[in-house]
Amino acid sequence: MEDKMGSECEGPEMSLVCLTDFQAHAREQLSKSTRDFIEGGADDSITRDDNIAAFKRIRLRPRYLRDVSEVDTRTTIQGEEISAPICIAPTGFHCLVWPDGEMSTARAAQAAGICYITSTFASCSLEDIVIAAPEGLRWFQLYVHPVLQLNKQLIQRVESLGFKALVITLDTPVCGNRRHDIRNQLRRNLTLTDLQSPKKGNAIPYFQMTPISTSLCWNDLSWFQSITRLPIILKGILTKEDAELAVKHNVQGIIVSNHGGRQLDEVLASIDALTEVVAAVKGKIEVYLDGGVRTGNDVLKALALGAKCIFLGRPILWGLACKAAGRSLRSIETWSSFPGCKKKGPITRLLRLPTGGSQTHSTVCDAVLPGPHSVRRLMAHISHISNTSTPVLQALQTPVFPKCSMPFFVSLTIICCSLA
Repeated sequence: MEDKMGSECEGPEMSLVCLTDFQAHAREQLSKSTRDFIEGGADDSITRDDNIAAFKRIRLRPRYLRDVSEVDTRTTIQGEEISAPICIAPTGFHCLVWPDGEMSTARAAQAAGICYITSTFASCSLEDIVIAAPEGLRWFQLYVHPVLQLNKQLIQRVESLGFKALVITLDTPVCGNRRHDIRNQLRRNLTLTDLQSPKKGNAIPYFQMTPISTSLCWNDLSWFQSITRLPIILKGILTKEDAELAVKHNVQGIIVSNHGGRQLDEVLASIDALTEVVAAVKGKIEVYLDGGVRTGNDVLKALALGAKCIFLGRPILWGLACKAAGRSLRSIETWSSFPGCKKKGPITRLLRLPTGGSQTHSTVCDAVLPGPHSVRRLMAHISHISNTSTPVLQALQTPVFPKCSMPFFVSLTIICCSLA
């Protein structure tokens, strides 16, 4: 990856060495209304902040003297290979931070070999995004409109353009109470290229589009399944009850997400909800996560707790803004090698959850151990036990990485760097 960056990412002026640096630099380059749009949360932003804080409550138990000389970060999502389990979440209006908008984002995802979920609220046309990165892995995120025909036209369009999955966002029956956007009247200045009226071909203002279906129910999923061959991923699930219903309704995946804390405030942090959801699906469908991921260790924790892949939202926009600033970026690689992992060798991942204090706040992730058997994920079963040295484990017979063992290499900033 470093070779791909070339000399463009080198030099004494480079000071962007972590996502916090990208965030700070992006803030300097963007208008107040755009900063508020990206950074804002719903109401008091408690969930937005807790998404990050919850990761920091999890501790790792490292194991050493294991051969990690050969590593391979590849995995698959919905049967498609990606270079690392770090992909791009759907966020809207990328043209706010860089003129090429989603076209630049798509090119970066293609160069990195990862999946990019394009938002309904993209500021570039779907056709332009596909032309910009014709070989990239793309999923499409749908806000369900009350007009069914509009949804059908859009789904058929993305399917014809080569998108590989349909991501239906569940947590927006009404728009979150984002105070900064209301004060800035930002929505009146935004237009959508793709969500068009069936009778008119022109782009429509965002504020005219805001009625998202308030009647969407579980039984409606069969209608979507009847009009597309794409795998359907549900985004916004936070509880085991909804996860079980997702399996019952034959969807292909779940993104554990609280919309970056932008919808309903004071709900669970994504990482705190992950274990419950993973345990509920019992390995029958893939589970992903977005929200609060800021370091390589955060990705490691999400994977250890059962996520197949994580998706980044705000950090991608920070990287895009840094491109707009014309800054040279440098790849910063964080290696947290899972001890004992050899390239394409089987592993057993172990999670341990002590009961001292609040269980949610005292999660401990063991390092990966070498295993002679087929790959399986061991999930911590949350229950009270008298001896904290004896974790209660529930085995799920689910491949974690079908093609490789997973030492953990992650470069979050390299994705931002690819945008430059």
